[in-house]
Amino acid sequence: MTSPLVPRTLAPVLASRFQSYPVVTLTGPRQSGKTTLCRMVFPDKRYANLERPDVRRFALEDPRGFLAQFPDGAVIDEIQRAPDLVSYIQARVDETPRKGLFILTGSQQLDVSARVTQSLAGRTSVLRLFPFGMEELEGTSWFPPSVERALYAGFYPRIHRDRLDPTVALGDYFETYVERDLRQIVNIRDLHLFQRFVGLCAGRIGQLLNLDALAADTGVSRTTARAWIAALEASYVVFLLQPYHANVARRLVKRPKLYFHDVGLAGFLLGIEEEGQLVRHPLRGPLFENLVVSEALKHRLHRGQRPNLFFYRDRKGNEVDLVIEVKGVPVPVEIKAGQTVAPDYFRGLRSFEKAFGPLPLGGAVVYAGQESRVQHGWRVVPWTQVPAFLKAGL
Repeated sequence: MTSPLVPRTLAPVLASRFQSYPVVTLTGPRQSGKTTLCRMVFPDKRYANLERPDVRRFALEDPRGFLAQFPDGAVIDEIQRAPDLVSYIQARVDETPRKGLFILTGSQQLDVSARVTQSLAGRTSVLRLFPFGMEELEGTSWFPPSVERALYAGFYPRIHRDRLDPTVALGDYFETYVERDLRQIVNIRDLHLFQRFVGLCAGRIGQLLNLDALAADTGVSRTTARAWIAALEASYVVFLLQPYHANVARRLVKRPKLYFHDVGLAGFLLGIEEEGQLVRHPLRGPLFENLVVSEALKHRLHRGQRPNLFFYRDRKGNEVDLVIEVKGVPVPVEIKAGQTVAPDYFRGLRSFEKAFGPLPLGGAVVYAGQESRVQHGWRVVPWTQVPAFLKAGL
């Protein structure tokens, strides 16, 4: 059976930016579909993959000669493998000022961003592509049939396209991609300790980042824990959700919360080997929260927009899982893994409204059930309708 061609939300944004800049830089985790997207959007552009040793050697040893092959530009994959090439691309676009020359892709946020910022400032637009968003799978056979399937399989395209066993595929992904990339970013002397650290991070999704506790539980220094978190961010494994700080006379927490870009990878690291484990898993709630928060992040970034996502928590323990800022107006969202809406689901929303006053755009509870309605003045959104909820002006 032929796999369906899944249109990516980022595709028209990528095409538009390419018409406005000489270079577009596309970053994101490995296997998120960057190469496939570029070849779909730019089928006539020549292509060079710097993961290939012979191609990389040519780019490193003779960068001018390498670029001379592409008088009309090209898609250059994994630019972090030949970072100095960016400076020669800068010279090239300055000598030949025209739009739509090069598309650079990269899987390491720090390396790519640093080089682009230094050499291509004003000459490139930076976009980010992550694994499938739920909205991209709507109407296809790949849309998860249950919450448990979504949490277990995650959203890496290859798992769905090739119908792979998620446990096997995510294990291979972690070993062959994440560990290899991380070793290029940070010096990891004890791989066993690092694996323990990442597993502990998975066990803390949705919690405030506590580097001291992570370091102590892993058996490493706080400095090492900080470096490892930065490396996981740089390779698009985890992201940190910042607290919402508006001008209110309250003491609010200052630490970010920890999430994984792909909930399936987090589940794998927790030892989940089949979706049935997620029906009563003790971390079902945090994993479901991770799913919804990562969907909100992809919704924004796949449209080329700033994330504008936060969480709210004060020193008294009042909190809201997600705050989406829409043109300066906050929209609080509570995320609950239950399939039946309970009265206490609205407690955080009420505390947020009390702190910030009337909410012009309202707020919502996202839950693992099936019914959509308005309750106590708040929207109740089933998990399958999260894409529609996010697209409705958010």
